[in-house]
Amino acid sequence: MPEAAGPTSGEEPSKPSRDQNRDRAKAKRPRDPSLPPRITRGGDKRGRKRQSLSPSRQLRGMQSERAPDYLVIGQIVCDIQPDGSGVLGGTALYSALTAARLGARVGVLTRGRYGERIAGIDVPSLEPFSDQLTIITQAADAPTFFVNEYVGSRRTQTIRTWAGPIDLRGLPPHWGNAKVIHLGPVAREIDPHQALSLAPDFLGITPQGWMREWPMERGGRVRHVQLRLPPELLARTDTIVVSDEEITQARSTVEWVGARRVGVVTLGPNGCNLLYAGHRAELPGYPVKTVDLTGAGDVFAAAFFIKASDPTVSPVTAGRYANLVAALSLRGVGPDAVPPLEEIEERFAAWDPRITQRR
Repeated sequence: MPEAAGPTSGEEPSKPSRDQNRDRAKAKRPRDPSLPPRITRGGDKRGRKRQSLSPSRQLRGMQSERAPDYLVIGQIVCDIQPDGSGVLGGTALYSALTAARLGARVGVLTRGRYGERIAGIDVPSLEPFSDQLTIITQAADAPTFFVNEYVGSRRTQTIRTWAGPIDLRGLPPHWGNAKVIHLGPVAREIDPHQALSLAPDFLGITPQGWMREWPMERGGRVRHVQLRLPPELLARTDTIVVSDEEITQARSTVEWVGARRVGVVTLGPNGCNLLYAGHRAELPGYPVKTVDLTGAGDVFAAAFFIKASDPTVSPVTAGRYANLVAALSLRGVGPDAVPPLEEIEERFAAWDPRITQRR
């Protein structure tokens, strides 16, 4: 009976072939899909450098896209309605669509899963916004699901699922130099320290998501906590915007930024309070018949950031402009209620509200 083939005495066993190594690598346990995408530096996953351009190799995809005028980072969430349907929302959506309506070229970095039935909820697609926004979506098992319950004017929020953190390293490199970058977290999805890598001309923050916690032992019920951000990020911040409901948790931060740059407290239909370089102004709201308040603060923030990013425009003028745009959005439901730019500019030119200002 012949002996089985094998190494003879004194011979080293043969090394696995490259194909065998590749097969073994593929057999490894798959990576957890809830983790942020892996980012490679200086080339592809094998470490190969980017190839130079040539007549036969043209620039394609995201590399050929111009940097946005306005980049908003945050989760586009799905709000579960009383009838069980899902409606897309969140600062990233409302502010982005407002900026687009105001004439900006807009990019969005978000994380979630859309256009599918998930956990019994039909999650709308982002496709209807593709003609207005360039959206980069980092993969997740589900979007962040919010449930909003109202008792009178008091809102209670519950987070059913969380899409996970947004990895800012997933931005195309040139997007980090957008004219305006708006950090708009809704559920602690942005690491403030990662934001230090961004280099916009103007950095605006709506920090509500950094003031939320949702312990699962309480069923995901949202509670509000004190705002704490790295001093290095605050030193780079041009404007921070919070609502009158959030100022208790954010007062010291808003006053710190406002003493150097601009801090804003929105007051719903009543306008806003402005703190800029140590000065204060109370800016009245634009009178309209209110139909829906949803997203008004996000509309305000986008309008303010766009106007304030113009170095020839004062914070007071930017505040008045944002009050007008936010008020006009209250006349309808959703971000589509923001009127065309022509109507906004016409109304703004004709509006001359009294400003109460004090030192």
